[in-house]
Amino acid sequence: MTASDTTIGCILAGGLARRMGGGDKPMLVLDGRPILSHVVDRLRPQVDTMMLNANGDPARFSDFGLPVAADPVGGFAGPLAGVLAGLRWAQEHQPRIEGIISVAGDTPFFPTDLTKRLLDARAGERDRIVLARCGGHNHPVFGYWPLAHADALDAFLREGTTGKVLAFVDMHPNARAEFEEDGHDPFFNINTPEDLAQAEAFVRKGSS
Repeated sequence: MTASDTTIGCILAGGLARRMGGGDKPMLVLDGRPILSHVVDRLRPQVDTMMLNANGDPARFSDFGLPVAADPVGGFAGPLAGVLAGLRWAQEHQPRIEGIISVAGDTPFFPTDLTKRLLDARAGERDRIVLARCGGHNHPVFGYWPLAHADALDAFLREGTTGKVLAFVDMHPNARAEFEEDGHDPFFNINTPEDLAQAEAFVRKGSS
């Protein structure tokens, strides 16, 4: 069974983009097209099905041809709310899969073998959460999330104590998939205009 048979790709695009002046960061232009286009192209070969987590009018993403699911909990609950959106969408549309692979919509250079390495790090335990780690830093927006934890995550977010990813992850069996920097951080995300300029420089140098 391949990764595409067992997982769905969930692109998290629900950030507030305060440091970019608001709006949708994934729709900012990088190398002549939206950052989201780069993310979609990066993820597409790694999964069979993709969906997008975003709030507001889903029509603004219509050009991408992806189903869009909003946060299922009220308020801005951070990336875990997006993960829950992906899990609930998968339960409704493809309930036989094992879990989802989450990626950030503002991180265009993530590894092309992300899905494989996340799944390998489960070490045979299908219900183990796996997060990406690179250069000694966790990247909790990039992870494998088993459908089996959907109800627990829903309850965790509705309690409202914290939305921190690791606070939930540490309550369940979990592991890390280790990645290496190869000239640049593959999990470099675009938060500021300066970051966008740096990403353009990466593209010009062929670092992606």
